[in-house]
Order: sequence, then C-alpha cells, then structure tokens
Amino acid sequence: MSRPLLSVKGLSTEFRTEHGVVRAVDDVSFDLAAGETLAIVGESGSGKSVTAMSILRLIPNPPGRILAGEVVFDGKNLLELSDAEIRAIRGDRIAMIFQEPMSSLNPSLTVGLQIAEPINLHRRTPWGAAMDKAAELLARVRLPDARSRVKAYPHQFSGGMRQRAMIAMALACQPQLIIADEPTTALDVTVQAQILALLKEVTRAANSALILITHDLGVVARYADRVCVMYGGRIVEAGPAREIYARPRHPYTIGLMASVPRLDQEAGSRLVPIEGAPPNLANLPPGCAFAPRCGRAAELCRGERPPLVTSAADHLSACHFHAQLGA
Repeated sequence: MSRPLLSVKGLSTEFRTEHGVVRAVDDVSFDLAAGETLAIVGESGSGKSVTAMSILRLIPNPPGRILAGEVVFDGKNLLELSDAEIRAIRGDRIAMIFQEPMSSLNPSLTVGLQIAEPINLHRRTPWGAAMDKAAELLARVRLPDARSRVKAYPHQFSGGMRQRAMIAMALACQPQLIIADEPTTALDVTVQAQILALLKEVTRAANSALILITHDLGVVARYADRVCVMYGGRIVEAGPAREIYARPRHPYTIGLMASVPRLDQEAGSRLVPIEGAPPNLANLPPGCAFAPRCGRAAELCRGERPPLVTSAADHLSACHFHAQLGA
C-alpha cells in the first residue's frame, strides 16, 4: 500500500485548568490517504476540534500542550518542525476552515484581500494577480457577482456567504489537506447541504484529502469515506463509513445512531436518547469512559479501559464486548 498522506500516531494533548489537568486528546491515531474524506464524530467536548488544532500546532501554550505523539504529513513529523517551517505549511499545503467564519475573518479587511493574502505570501504572487485569483476563487465557490464581492467586508456577507469565502480561502493555494471544523454550524439546512456538497466537490476535483469534524451523523453518511468516533478524548470506533453504519461495534456509536431521526421511523415513535452527560475530562473513570452511560456495562468495563482493537476487517472498536455487538 502507498504511504498515507497524513498519519497521526499516539497524539495526546492536555490543558492545565483550575480544576486540574484535562487530557482533551488521549492517544489518538489514524491514517488519511490522498483524496479521502475522514469524518471525526462525537459530542461537544469529545476532543474533535482539539485534535484538529493539534495537527496544525495551534494549541496555545500555556495553558495547553501537545504531550506526546507524531503527526506525519507527507513524510514529515509536523510536531518536530520549527515555527517558521510549520507556518510555511499552514494555509499552503494544509488549510483549515474554522467553525465560526465571522470570528475567523478579519472585520477590518476586505474578503478579497484575506483570500489573496496566502496566495501572495506562499506563492509570491503580486497583489494585483492575487486579487484576480481571489475573484476567481469566489466565483468557483458560487458566490454571485464575485468580481465586486472581493471589495466587500465580512459584515456585508450572510452566514452562508462567509462560509463560502472561508472555503475559497482554504482553496487559495490548492492544499493537499483541508480540515473543516463544523463548517455548517449556525447555517440553515438548505445552505448546509449546499456548503457540504461544494466542499466535497472542490476537494474531489483537486484530489485533496478532507478531515470533516462534525456531530451530524447524516453528514457522515453522505460525505465521508471513513469515520472516527470520539468520546472522552479517545477514538472509540473507527472504520469505513458504510461498515460502521451497517455494523456499529461500540455502544456509544449505537446510541448516537439511535438518537437520530429517521425518515422510515413510525409515526409517534420516540427517539432513544443517550442517558447521562459527557464525562469530566479532568476526572475520567478508571475503566471505560462511557461505562456510566452504557446499559451494557459490566464490572470489567468499570475497572479496565478497553483498548482500540480490530473487531473486523479494517474496523476498530474500543469495547470489551465488540464481538457480541457485531454479531
């Protein structure tokens, strides 16, 4: 097999807080091939966004620090690069689309200038040509009247338009990897579908890999090739999207799927919620972090943390009873 574009191995990130040390990302590992879409799924606080920020070394220190692991991108460990070397990669070979475009865009600069900046910085393109390229990119993400929109400011854009501008900025230098952190938060359903379809289309056209961070399992089913399910800072299940939807092998994944409305659901039937609350990362239980909320938990689960093991071909699960769940 060819070498993966991105290989994350044993990544751990912690934060010092007034309540103690929080291990937000705990021994996370996964591979990503060129042109592949990987979805990272989980509740708020499960470690999805911190994983993405750790890959690009955007964790503020203090209070946070990357404790251990490797992030190998195209053969280089990003955690070992100098500050100048990692800055040369950000926005060029790896781009990130942040969760809130209004807080990610500079309100005092025009949208066109912000899209042109990485082209000028990384490609040494003169500003005039970079601004022309910015207009082309806005047109590519289907923003109407793109030529005049480059002169507009972020507050003059709607939420969906700002998110399209963020995608245009991410595509500016034709990156090999795009990380999209909840790219459709606060957008209405119609615009969500348009943005996700656009993101998938442009990454496929450029053969760029995509990490899609989301809590929406419907998004995963439609757009992802592979899935990592996170809980309590760890990956608890991973594998091909179709395999995980057909045969989930972790109680948390099963609970997530049971709590999603379905079109074939009988009228009057109730959704099945996951009981309890997400764990306190500063005080995780000694065994499986999901055990306090799991109806299948046994004494083994409360005392021994299950390892992430292969439960089927290319399908990983961190559950002591993954074999029974698969059956």
